[in-house]
Amino acid sequence: MDVSAPRGEGLPPPFKVNAEIQMPPEVPTDFAVGMHLSEKHGVVFMVTKAGYLFVFDVATATMLVRTRVSQDPIFISTGSKSSGGCIFVNRKGAVTTVKVNEQAIVNYISNKLVHLPNRQDIAFTLARRFGLAGANELFQQQFARYFASGDYKNAATIAAQCKSGILRTPEVINQFKSVAGTPGQASPILTYFSVLLEHGGKLNGLESIELVRPVVQQQRRELVEKWLKEDKLECTEELGDLVKPLDTRFALSIYLRASVHQKVIACFAETAQYDQILAYVKKVGYQADYTQLLQQMLMSNPEAATNFAKNLLDSANGQPLIDVNVVVKIFMEQNRLQETTAILLEALKANRPDQAALQTQLLAMNLQQAPKVAEAILQMNMFTHYDRAYIGQLCEKAGLMQWALEHYQDAADLKRVMLHAHSMSPEFLVSYFSRMPPGTALECLTDLMRHNRQNLQVVVQVAIKYHEQIGAGKIVKMFEGFGSNEGVFYFLGAILSSSTDPEVHFKYIQAASRCGNMQEVERVCRESTVYDPLVVKDFLKEAKLPDPRPLIYVCDLHGFVNELTEYLYKNSLMKYIEVYVVKVNPLQCPVVIGALIDLDCSEDFIKTLLQNVRAACPVEQLVAEVEKRNRLRVILPWLEARVAEGNQDPFLHNGIAKIYIDTNRDPETFLKTNQFYDSAVVGKYCEDRDPHLAYTAYKRSWGQCDEQLVSVTNRNGLFRLQARYLVERQSDQLWEMVLNAENKYRRSVIDQVVSTALPESTNAEEVSATVKAFIAADLPNELIELLEKIVLHKSADFGKNRNLQNLLILTAIKADKSRVMDYINRLDNYDGPE
Repeated sequence: MDVSAPRGEGLPPPFKVNAEIQMPPEVPTDFAVGMHLSEKHGVVFMVTKAGYLFVFDVATATMLVRTRVSQDPIFISTGSKSSGGCIFVNRKGAVTTVKVNEQAIVNYISNKLVHLPNRQDIAFTLARRFGLAGANELFQQQFARYFASGDYKNAATIAAQCKSGILRTPEVINQFKSVAGTPGQASPILTYFSVLLEHGGKLNGLESIELVRPVVQQQRRELVEKWLKEDKLECTEELGDLVKPLDTRFALSIYLRASVHQKVIACFAETAQYDQILAYVKKVGYQADYTQLLQQMLMSNPEAATNFAKNLLDSANGQPLIDVNVVVKIFMEQNRLQETTAILLEALKANRPDQAALQTQLLAMNLQQAPKVAEAILQMNMFTHYDRAYIGQLCEKAGLMQWALEHYQDAADLKRVMLHAHSMSPEFLVSYFSRMPPGTALECLTDLMRHNRQNLQVVVQVAIKYHEQIGAGKIVKMFEGFGSNEGVFYFLGAILSSSTDPEVHFKYIQAASRCGNMQEVERVCRESTVYDPLVVKDFLKEAKLPDPRPLIYVCDLHGFVNELTEYLYKNSLMKYIEVYVVKVNPLQCPVVIGALIDLDCSEDFIKTLLQNVRAACPVEQLVAEVEKRNRLRVILPWLEARVAEGNQDPFLHNGIAKIYIDTNRDPETFLKTNQFYDSAVVGKYCEDRDPHLAYTAYKRSWGQCDEQLVSVTNRNGLFRLQARYLVERQSDQLWEMVLNAENKYRRSVIDQVVSTALPESTNAEEVSATVKAFIAADLPNELIELLEKIVLHKSADFGKNRNLQNLLILTAIKADKSRVMDYINRLDNYDGPE
């Protein structure tokens, strides 16, 4: 039989044992179908074809068992590492497992195999090598023999090999400890422990303590670490307590293996492995005394206690491992506000209604002891279920007025806290007012103004933002109640551009003027189209501002120029009259001049004013305004200056004409020679003053004022002038109007035409046109009279005119036949046959 096992370097070589195998007499020809080595028990199993099982001692090849295990032939078998036996299958398919009975095999060999002379050695060897029971007496005998002989190493070896443990007792240890050591050699007790460790065994609890105690005393940390890694020590609570002074990590490892839960947790806490505590508790199902643990940790390491408490309260399954109120009590008993705050912030982050009391407690503690921390918590806006009224009171006591406002609802509380507005940020106050009813907001603004005028700025900001809700008028009234023109000015100035309320614009002008901000008064008066001009004008007049330009703009834009002029004149603001007409609105200069005349202003000032305005003043309006007041002569220098500039404006020349007419400065020559005046205007002006001049002016228009000319000459008996104009005009329409039967002045005009105008004419076209007009008017007698005047009276120009002589005879034939023969006899150039 070959017994071999894998051998490594430095190990003894395989050995070979020979033995004869005797088959049963019943089946001498039987043979083995499988042989299996049991390293677990030091035997070899052999299964034969006929169903026999053989068991041999591996060291001596001695057959220990031969028995039939199957009546049917066996055809296959295999070893079993787990049981140290073997498994086989017979022809019927039955599977059978066989293995060594560890409790009985040693006694079986010693007591049953009496035919073997070496049975005791075999039994002891198996028991020693493979830790089998049943050889205790043998171990004790061997141990006693070696110990008595002083062979402590072999004695220790026997003790190590005895797997029953009867030689691993306190008595054995004391026995080794009682022996004095030989100088220069290891002590027997140390030899004992060394052998136990060499044989790969694990020391029991007592042995571990006895071995480790001197090592700890010697601070041999590396030995303890080595034995723990190799699992050579039995871990007990006592061993952990022994090792802990040397190294907490070693103690933790021992406590873990010994399942000393409370001390495991304590070690985790000491080494700051807080997450491991909870994981361990969950794993082993241990209910730890967290209250005591927290108290202990808080005394030595507050930060660690804080983190551990957070972990306890933030359990993975949602159920905290300790009551948060207990945690708070533990920490606050040590006056650990900062740590308590950190724990509660973490524990209350869900912001649940059932946490209202704790939320209140957290805020209250910090408001009373650390207001800045409380303020920071409130800024986080984490909590909504706490007692707001109570916290509001504490905020007020702590001087956190903004937060007090955030929590109060009662109007009286709000007004009281508002008195501390100087300690709040303007942005907050402006935002806070959005939550108030308009009435309450106005009351609070009033209180702010009453309490401290330094609150003006924030009051104005609030008023600007919420004026639509509160009412701009009410806000202005409030400011005025405190005489705060600045408040009105700044408030209305911000909303002016968006307001269409005339009162708002007026109040702003009023406030700006009272604040002395003339630029704003002037700007709004100039640019705004909303204010009531009458109200603003009256206010500015009453205010008598040192700079009247705002009033100037209001009056200019809204037609109060006369009042403006009167105001400026009576207040001796002559410079501003000039500023107005020169720089602001020269087009209103005529109105100003008229008003100044009405005010009996000096003509020199008026003339100077006009010279400064120069041509920018509209002529027509100026002449009209001055003419209404019969003071045209005042503007003559200005008019003549414009003429000298080459101005051809008819109104300008009309004005000069009127002045010349009134002053009799050779008006006729001006009327005849000036090309630019309006004949209708000047003629009308002259009608009541000098009809001849009116005639001259109308005649100059040559056809545009025919009716006016006829009318003025008729009314003033200037028929000769009219007759001359009619003959010269040669207008059929004009002749038709004058020769109309309904014209009561027709006869007078005809007489002048016949007697003067036509005989004086030397223009054939004029005579022809006149004759045609008489014919058209069916005036044969008047025509005969006319023709006699120019034909029979031997007119130098027309007496021999054949056409006129023919016309005279023909007209007489039709109208007065008694004159025909006389005409025939007196005329000598007519066409007789016709």
